[in-house]
Amino acid sequence: MRIVTFPERQTPAALRAQALALQAQAWPPTTTAADIDADSGDWHDPALDPETMLLVDGGGTVLASLDVLSKDVEHGGRSYRARGLSRVVTGAAHRGRGYGRLLVAHAREAIRLSGADLGIFTCDRELQGFYESAGWHLLPGAVLIGGTADDPFPSDRFDKVTMADFCTPLARSHAMTFTHSRIALHPGLIDRLW
Repeated sequence: MRIVTFPERQTPAALRAQALALQAQAWPPTTTAADIDADSGDWHDPALDPETMLLVDGGGTVLASLDVLSKDVEHGGRSYRARGLSRVVTGAAHRGRGYGRLLVAHAREAIRLSGADLGIFTCDRELQGFYESAGWHLLPGAVLIGGTADDPFPSDRFDKVTMADFCTPLARSHAMTFTHSRIALHPGLIDRLW
């Protein structure tokens, strides 16, 4: 097995098609399976510098995939380079073997090595333990505000929790300002929330 990373729009077509098929297993599309291919839409906003990370077996089968999005975030009077996970999925036939955890832990380390101040994203409450097992930490009471300032999309509308990892001395020294707070992510209208 190997983990490969590509700028989203440079992901090889065969691998992208497999990643889209995994996503369709988790989040059934409103289009037919025939419409899901490497050239289909469903791209992230290019302003978020999206990267696709894939766990691929020796035969070229994508076992798990995720995307990493990036953005500068203002919080508590400071600016932070933030990166977060999106569309984390393991193929139904490969679940329960630790593949998703391996990929999510790798993404956390890649975020740390990228120079980002923090990794931050939301997940369904029942997935908190999964992300914690891959090194992420619950950010108690934190609400990510997605969308835009004019059309906000707060994560507390859903049963979500916020997960984080503070990577730099700046972020670690101000980590407590992120707990029990509303964090204006504002990734735009394409990616309303990470």
